[in-house]
Amino acid sequence: MKFSRRVKPEVDVNLTPLIDVVFLLLIFFMVSTTFTKDTQLNIDLPEASGADAVVADRQIEITVSRNGDYAINAVALVSNQIDTLKIAIEKVSGGDTTIPLVITADSAAQHQAVVTAMDAAGQLGFSKLRITTKNTSQDD
Repeated sequence: MKFSRRVKPEVDVNLTPLIDVVFLLLIFFMVSTTFTKDTQLNIDLPEASGADAVVADRQIEITVSRNGDYAINAVALVSNQIDTLKIAIEKVSGGDTTIPLVITADSAAQHQAVVTAMDAAGQLGFSKLRITTKNTSQDD
């Protein structure tokens, strides 16, 4: 029996292609990523300084109070639910959806209350909708 040691070939791993791939991935992710600074939103709200709108002979006015309560043509509603609002609008309009609808909301009213009023009008089919604003030239 002849025992001889076999010489194992030396294993050599070439890392150059691996490093190239890693650098390409790094460059790809750096280029495709957007770097934004999310510190604060700057919003400039528009001012209403246009001419006064022409008032129609017959219109429906929805008033939204600071607490989110509704009134239609100065008649307060018993509930601030959208179903109550829709029923009251239908009753006042008599089913005529061509009547202009005006939403007058308190400046401290929640946005949700105004959106609910707009949603109720939209569900009933009203397309002539205005929101009352204060003219900036009258502030002086």
